[in-house]
Amino acid sequence: MNPTGTNTAHDSVLQARIDDYWDQRARVYDDAQHIGGRDAVDRELWGRVWDAALPAPPARVLDLGTGSGHAAFVLAALGYEVTGLDSSAGMLEIARARAAEPGTEGEAPAFVLGDACDPDLDEATVDVVTSRYLMWTLREPLAALRRWHRLLRPGGVLAVVDSTWFDAGIEGSPPEFIESYGEVMDELPLAAAGSIDATAERVRAAGYTDVTVTPLTEVLAVDQRLGTAPGHRPRLQYLVRGTA
Repeated sequence: MNPTGTNTAHDSVLQARIDDYWDQRARVYDDAQHIGGRDAVDRELWGRVWDAALPAPPARVLDLGTGSGHAAFVLAALGYEVTGLDSSAGMLEIARARAAEPGTEGEAPAFVLGDACDPDLDEATVDVVTSRYLMWTLREPLAALRRWHRLLRPGGVLAVVDSTWFDAGIEGSPPEFIESYGEVMDELPLAAAGSIDATAERVRAAGYTDVTVTPLTEVLAVDQRLGTAPGHRPRLQYLVRGTA
């Protein structure tokens, strides 16, 4: 059942379609995360982004919509105890394989299959909830944010990164994306948002305090220099942070 208890069958069909897209595109998407010698640059760059936003380790972090583990591995290298959750089995297969490789910095993240809108975890059991590029693809972002609030211990931190990826529509996106997402975009409230304020407003509405929005200008500069995934162009990203 979804967090609001409504439209369960419809939500299941919608989520299955989204998951199928990411299962099929998992390898291509992951490869694009490592183009242009980005690995070392991203570890340092995103290490600074997360370090500035989160309480000092050790702390228990739940990384939602973890995909192939980009944020989860950076967070683990910083010394956090990380669980990465995603509903795409194809993405998690890549993440788990990477976690098993020798030389992983820090304690390897644990990766679990689950619904980011409603993670199957006990309340008040995590110190930090993170996500990177998840908010735009949520079916019910406000309900999800409220659920995450309950998962956090008092004083816990929410830190989500996203952008206004489709403020001008999906035209120009890769054909396979248009084919898969074209019929569901209208049901994703933040997908075509014209401002990151739409995300920040929902974070506040979900009960988080001290909500801040930080433009990630350094990330944009790196994307402009090293490139982005095929079919995408560099966009200014933002980190939205709040306290439970």
